[in-house]
Amino acid sequence: AELAAARSAQRAHAPLLLSSAWPGPAGVVTALLRAQIKALDPRAVLTVGMQAARLPGIHIVTDPAMLPATKAPSPLGRLALLVHPGDSDAATLAAVTTARVAGVRVIAVRGADPRADPAAIAALSAARPRQVLAIGTGFGSAAQLASRVAVAQTGVQLPGGGQVLFPGRLLVALYGHPGAPSLGVLGEQDLSASIARAKKVAAAYQALSRVPVVPALEIIATVAQARPGRDGAYSYQSAVASLRPWVRRATAAGMYVILDLQPGRASLLAQAMSYRSLLRMPDVGLALDPEWKLTPHQLPLHQIGSVSSSEVNTVISWLAGLTARHRLPQKLLVLHQFRLSMIGDEQQLDTRHEDLAILIHMDGQGTSADKEQTWQAVTGAAPAGVAFGWKNFYVKDHPMMSPQQTIARTPQLSMVSYQ
Repeated sequence: AELAAARSAQRAHAPLLLSSAWPGPAGVVTALLRAQIKALDPRAVLTVGMQAARLPGIHIVTDPAMLPATKAPSPLGRLALLVHPGDSDAATLAAVTTARVAGVRVIAVRGADPRADPAAIAALSAARPRQVLAIGTGFGSAAQLASRVAVAQTGVQLPGGGQVLFPGRLLVALYGHPGAPSLGVLGEQDLSASIARAKKVAAAYQALSRVPVVPALEIIATVAQARPGRDGAYSYQSAVASLRPWVRRATAAGMYVILDLQPGRASLLAQAMSYRSLLRMPDVGLALDPEWKLTPHQLPLHQIGSVSSSEVNTVISWLAGLTARHRLPQKLLVLHQFRLSMIGDEQQLDTRHEDLAILIHMDGQGTSADKEQTWQAVTGAAPAGVAFGWKNFYVKDHPMMSPQQTIARTPQLSMVSYQ
């Protein structure tokens, strides 16, 4: 009866009302339903699968052929209705039918977040609705849905599809600084060769992964150095202009780029903000390396550095704000770690911002047993709501793990890098 009513409503260009408690033989309509019907000021009411009813002053029919002639109303332009494709209850059917009759764009969204559904992103980008309705509490609050829709409407998608990073992809990155082989494999070749090498390394994981594998470059943007420099920070800060060709070429090739900060005595937030123009790009994330974060009396390579969760949270807050303000896809923030002391009060990290995907990256090196022990410690201490990454060292691992060995992690890996 519900499906028949939906077909009749669409043919008649009429709204579809439901009643779960239609009256008995007397045919008395409930007060609530009677008020809803009268509010529509109908010329006629078609009942489907129901007993005869009495509505004083309103023409009741049971045969669609008895309805007056109708024509489609003017579409309700720039209005969209979001629904879950699996919802088949009568209330959803009635709402979708009525919306379509009124000329509303109905968009199916898989899951609660339209940013995670490439098809929904494409539909919202094409429709550009001024107003959005959503059926069901699964879509969250109105404010949360509004911010998600604002991002989805841009139509910009991350490599691998969608606008939410994890668990929808696995990043496989080359780590290092351009032109500096001693700082990692990324510096062992020029830009074109680095892109080709990153794609080759990532390709070895595709057959092993249930999600798309995305090649990436993790570029050390600020490099810890032995000399204090003019600012006394013991950190060399690469110019934005020197990094921009690497970022542009890599993202144009379908890759993700991460800018890594080795701050020395500098402020992490100040260094991050200096790369604002690059971080405004949708496929560019940020990494913080506490190993190279020094107090005013420490020097690089004399000890393992550390950072407080409060300082990291200032970066989190700023980066989340930047991402939301420019309606960007979810942005990656990597926190490197191989000792628990590297991140103070780790459980106080602010993981609430859905504009960010925060990832704890295990950077331990050595034997497989050593790395496994470090992995267990790092993942065990991490706060809820973070993803995890793993680093392989070509020289300092004994031996370096294969892709099959690397990916066999619990919890599941979201990023693998090579140094």
